[in-house]
Amino acid sequence: MARTPSNMLALGTVAPNFNLLDTTTDTFIALDSCKGEKGTVIAFICNHCPFVIHVNPELVKIANDYKSKGFNFVAISSNDVINYPQDAPNLMAKVAIENKYSFPYLYDESQEIAKAYDAACTPDFYLFNSDLKLVYRGQLDDSRPGNGIPLNGRDLRNALDALYKGELINPEQKPSIGCNIKWK
Repeated sequence: MARTPSNMLALGTVAPNFNLLDTTTDTFIALDSCKGEKGTVIAFICNHCPFVIHVNPELVKIANDYKSKGFNFVAISSNDVINYPQDAPNLMAKVAIENKYSFPYLYDESQEIAKAYDAACTPDFYLFNSDLKLVYRGQLDDSRPGNGIPLNGRDLRNALDALYKGELINPEQKPSIGCNIKWK
């Protein structure tokens, strides 16, 4: 299991636009159409990564907990599906249904969006404010497969809570750790 950290995109960066295939609805979704009133979480994930599989239950719980507070969530997979066919769009849709994703699961076939976000690993989390400026990037929490630390989403939840309340988000942010994005 590779242990690749986030690249930690600069805070204040404006979210790069996208228009990607939503594998669950077979329609294209642009960033503007899925932007949250209070903020938007963009998560780079994939189907097969053990780190993503580990955090999936908490990611779904957080998305459900914060939707009513004006936050939208979007997941993007940018993996090379030729060499990693388990991450193909038809299987992405299946994973989204099995895990009860309440958010779009988008396919970045060209990998240009992952590059625009400087995404490095799965999972890699980004929280943008209502102006689509980056206010948090990094880990969900300290839990990793096999480390015995329970999932609680503390880091991302703390950032979401601070943004919701209009408070300062701690700029000391830990990178996510996961499998590297499978580049072509």
